[in-house]
Amino acid sequence: MIQKKYTMQKLTNKEEEIMKLFWQLEKAFVKEIRAALKGDKPHYNTLSTIIRNLEDKKYLGHEAFGNTHRYFPIITKEDYRKKFINSTIVDFYDNSYKSLVSFFAKEQKISVEELKEIIDVIEKNK
Repeated sequence: MIQKKYTMQKLTNKEEEIMKLFWQLEKAFVKEIRAALKGDKPHYNTLSTIIRNLEDKKYLGHEAFGNTHRYFPIITKEDYRKKFINSTIVDFYDNSYKSLVSFFAKEQKISVEELKEIIDVIEKNK
């Protein structure tokens, strides 16, 4: 039997928002995720559909309690971050971390002090 290789799919902004809550809470029922959402809350059924889609995309698993499911992350936040930061660097910064950091410096999103801290981290990890 040939196993199909799993490819992690990029999430929508709403899916990412919900996954961040799962990563924070570690496991939750739909009603708990809805309560934790800030601002306008989607209808329960809409949120339940988004969560089932996340399960279909292999981001979440669940355990059943009668007719209710408690969901938990299967993909770690770190794995998601690595996958999509790396693809962003390839797609938008010509696979150059230097270009990425330069972009933030030019946009004044990173200070000289923060750059020095990054250099210290790099030197410590040599």
